[in-house]
Amino acid sequence: MKLKKFKSDGSSGRKKEYAIPEFKGDHGLQAIKEAVTAVRANNRLGTHSTKNRAEVRGGGKKPFRQKGTGMARQGSRRSPILTGGGVAFGPKPRDYSKKVNKKVKALAFQRALFDRVVDESLVVVDKFEIAEPKTRLFVDVLKQIVPLRQSVLLVDADFSDEIHLAARNIAGVDREEAASVDTLQLAQYDTIVITEAGIKILMQRMEAAKS
Repeated sequence: MKLKKFKSDGSSGRKKEYAIPEFKGDHGLQAIKEAVTAVRANNRLGTHSTKNRAEVRGGGKKPFRQKGTGMARQGSRRSPILTGGGVAFGPKPRDYSKKVNKKVKALAFQRALFDRVVDESLVVVDKFEIAEPKTRLFVDVLKQIVPLRQSVLLVDADFSDEIHLAARNIAGVDREEAASVDTLQLAQYDTIVITEAGIKILMQRMEAAKS
């Protein structure tokens, strides 16, 4: 499949052919759903916790006498219906992680990449390069490649210190090394800008997944 390619200064170049698998119909869409759900679930810490009535402090003495007060009887201040009491059926620490079959994960990654190519929201650049580590210089380059009012994911084999410093303060622009890009990232950003070195790694990952 052909992808639009830019030079490192942001100027447009010719389209180039890349070995990206093609899909027909809905094949792979369910795999994307499963992979994205798994990534989001695995990112959850699961550390939320509330105290039930057995864990809150106090409650050793009956708060008031059984009869004659005109109020409903209470046996403990730790009751969930009282202020400061325990929480009934509240969240406790748990593991949200989900496991996805290796082949399903590979299919989802390939389909997500294919969809970005079809949508023309994946572009290739020779490499990310600026003279100085200044945000203004990098923004001037990116503006020629993609509208910065969108969310943008920059992908490279390895980001130089200059690019890391220049890109970290640009709103809506994130960075990820090609070896770590997942299906969720391929699906959620408006535009993905990837270097030649980065897309080679993606190709290698897809080839490795076949074996």
